[in-house]
Amino acid sequence: MEQLRPLDTLNEARGKNVIVELKNNKQLVGKLKAFDIHVNTVLEDGEEKVDGEVKRKLGTIFIRGDMVVFISPA
Repeated sequence: MEQLRPLDTLNEARGKNVIVELKNNKQLVGKLKAFDIHVNTVLEDGEEKVDGEVKRKLGTIFIRGDMVVFISPA
């Protein structure tokens, strides 16, 4: 059985909607456009959510990898 690595899992999520939880407790949702080995991430059609409600629409977002707690399918 082939072992799945974390970046492989992110690669499978490319083009799909994801939730990105940040260290400052913000939650960003959008389509995963790109990422690198540092988990620097680009989302398209990004939105900031608070308690499940859209707080503001952000469009294309660049997120520094050192701010990311987790990335999950939306």
